[in-house]
Amino acid sequence: MLELSLSPDAALPLVDQIVQAIRTHIDDRMLRPGARLPPIRKLAEDHGISRFTVVEAYDRLVALGLLQSRRGSGFYVCNRDLPVAPAAPAPDRERAIDAAWMNREMAREGAHRVLAAGGGLPAAWLDEAGLLRSLRSLTRRTDLRPVSYGTPQGYEPLRAQLQLRLGEIGIAARTEQIVLTYGVHQSLDIVCRYFLRPGDCVFVDDPGYWNLFGNLRLYGVRLVGVPRTSEGPDTQIMETLLQEHHPRLFFTHSVLHNPTSSNLSAATAFRVLQLAERHDFMIVEDDIYGDLVNGSATRLASLDQLSRVIYTSSFSKTISGNLRVGFLACQPDLAQALTDVKIVSMMSSPELPEQLVHQLLTDGHYRKHLERVRGRLSEATARGLRMLERVGLKVDMEPRGGPFIWARVPGLQDTAQLARDAAREDIVLAPGHVFRPQNQPSGNLRFNVGHCDHPRLERYLAEALGRL
Repeated sequence: MLELSLSPDAALPLVDQIVQAIRTHIDDRMLRPGARLPPIRKLAEDHGISRFTVVEAYDRLVALGLLQSRRGSGFYVCNRDLPVAPAAPAPDRERAIDAAWMNREMAREGAHRVLAAGGGLPAAWLDEAGLLRSLRSLTRRTDLRPVSYGTPQGYEPLRAQLQLRLGEIGIAARTEQIVLTYGVHQSLDIVCRYFLRPGDCVFVDDPGYWNLFGNLRLYGVRLVGVPRTSEGPDTQIMETLLQEHHPRLFFTHSVLHNPTSSNLSAATAFRVLQLAERHDFMIVEDDIYGDLVNGSATRLASLDQLSRVIYTSSFSKTISGNLRVGFLACQPDLAQALTDVKIVSMMSSPELPEQLVHQLLTDGHYRKHLERVRGRLSEATARGLRMLERVGLKVDMEPRGGPFIWARVPGLQDTAQLARDAAREDIVLAPGHVFRPQNQPSGNLRFNVGHCDHPRLERYLAEALGRL
């Protein structure tokens, strides 16, 4: 017998009341597997509620795996005593601290965890309320296409808006030169699929972006690191390396470089472009942190006008990592070829997030949000530098903004064990070796300024460095 106590005046909607009550009956074994529930019409009449309310409640319980719908017969309680495979024993060996280890550690949830290694802004800095308002507004638009696959190059109004934004930083690109992607990760992956074959050589920043290095290794290419200075790539060493190696691509950050937060100088940019022309390689410029820079900055794509530069960026760091909306811009013929790679590998990028980003860019929300974030970054960087100085770390490259500080542990040649020990205390540090192309030892750590003011972090660093 199913006994329900429903109240239309309660704060909980009737549908939720029904779902909760039936779920409790099942959990308490008052409704056993195979038991038939009252027909929809009878339950509605017995409680004086709409049949549509009962239908929605039953449908939810089916989706939860609690009920089974049998056509022409009704709804029955499911048998949930399903066989479960035994848990595999955990491996005894310690995982190597590499790109996969870093991403796993940062993805682990827990309010007590200190994500000093994080690659994005703290969630509290992002405008979640404004994002939800825009999302609700988007659902009321008449041109919303929730069941569409989207178009190959991506949502055209957003590409038109990106054309304007690129123009503001000196990059002239038509909409057909812009391809929307599932974040910068897919942009870089599309470029790798098109250009690279096993055994090819690529140049990368040293130090540089660890996840890119991990992805490049999957393609079986040879990574050659170009040392990074406060002005950008060391072009003298780059020229020497070019006498021995013939790279297909050079991957680099020009603005708010990851991990040093340095910016490319104009003189260095001109020299890099000269070397690319002379030695016939393409440059992939990742500008994912570019919207966080204060004032103007030099970009290779603005000097080169996308002749030898493929420019890519994303809104994952500034709006939300959940949206995964990015883009690349390049020469028209190459944009068509890269679109073909996108179609073959992923069909299209999701249009709903692209429409939401377009709305955020056009309603004034994004510019105001960036102004607030830049102010917070400036204050957090100053606090972070003071904290690191107190515990004895050295900062050789003063950050120009952005979320990172690249700090050196005096007298320590490899910070890998320091990061492993910190992880046992639920403090996630980013050791310097993961930012190097061949995981060479490094005495540096990368810190996210948004998490540097956590007292547990300062206490741990002071104690650990004191022992060293």
